[in-house]
Amino acid sequence: MSKAEELEIHAQQITDGVILRPIGEIDLSCAALLRQELQEVQNQKPARLVIDLGEVPYMDSSGVATLVEAMQIARRSGSRLILSGMQEKVLSIFEIARLDMVFTIVGSVEEATAL
Repeated sequence: MSKAEELEIHAQQITDGVILRPIGEIDLSCAALLRQELQEVQNQKPARLVIDLGEVPYMDSSGVATLVEAMQIARRSGSRLILSGMQEKVLSIFEIARLDMVFTIVGSVEEATAL
């Protein structure tokens, strides 16, 4: 089984948008799958897109780049993109790259839907 097959992505409709839950490591082998799923969701123009990263233990630069691209699309379309539930290892990547200043990052989905 390839890494891409190991990444699961679940989408859940909420009142004003979508919660996307990737489960597994996000690296070069599966970043395209995440990108495709994000594009499908963002084509629906949700007011809010919450990406719950609670089940993502590792993310490389290709995963980060995919999320940066999603943020740019969200800003252009006027929707709100929120990252939630990041594990320490993934959060540290965003902090090192200073992307914690660019993204809205919260501790839980509940916090993200309350914003």
